[in-house]
Amino acid sequence: MSITAEEKARVIKEFATKEGDTGSPEVQVAILSSRIATLTEHFKTHKKDNHGRRGLLVMVATRRKLLDYVKKKDVARYQSLIHRLGIRR
Repeated sequence: MSITAEEKARVIKEFATKEGDTGSPEVQVAILSSRIATLTEHFKTHKKDNHGRRGLLVMVATRRKLLDYVKKKDVARYQSLIHRLGIRR
């Protein structure tokens, strides 16, 4: 249910703000979005996986907190990030 190492490396490369950037809020939000999308597909076939669903809700809440942080620091970065990820907000 997790994302592969190749997928994670691709996301980091795409959303990194500078070389070797793995901890910026943009990268963290992008990785969480990828994991959320993977879990959402998982729940389409495994409807009774309630323990996994709780993990999904925790990830969504963490992503929301990171997005709020980015919005508080720089609204233009926030708008760019949600547009690039396709998150409706």
